[in-house]
Amino acid sequence: MTEGTTSTAAAEAGSDTLTRLEQEGEIAADYLEGLLDIADLDGDIDMDVEADRAAVSIISESARDLQKLVGRDGEVLEALQELTRLAVHRETGDRSRLMLDIGGFRAKKREILAELGAKAANEVRSTGEPVKLDPMTPFERKVVHDAIAAAGLRSESEGEEPQRFVVVLPA
Repeated sequence: MTEGTTSTAAAEAGSDTLTRLEQEGEIAADYLEGLLDIADLDGDIDMDVEADRAAVSIISESARDLQKLVGRDGEVLEALQELTRLAVHRETGDRSRLMLDIGGFRAKKREILAELGAKAANEVRSTGEPVKLDPMTPFERKVVHDAIAAAGLRSESEGEEPQRFVVVLPA
């Protein structure tokens, strides 16, 4: 295989992945629009592809309505994300890693968790001792692990769900 053929194949594979993720987003959007209709809630659906996964957001001018879909600490959002992933799986036959955000809840949570990760990294740097954080969801742990890596340190997850937590380690 020549160099030109290799780069063409890689471009086609990337294009296929993008097409598949866009299809996941379309299926998820249709599912969520039906859900909004059933619940008689107003909201617009925004689709994107971020970090090799489909990302779907429900946005609305009435944040109060969407809060019902987020629930306490994002519990309803997590459940809706799983149901949406199942709807995508039913249509495509493939497991989906789709991320759902409602009313910017996850975006805000991501900022808070990135700040928590940076603070924990600073504490580990100053004390030289590992820092154990409170239990988190897989999404939350991923954001913290990314923040720790960006700070140049290592982190690990320990424990069993739902009590799994991040430990920030010295360099």
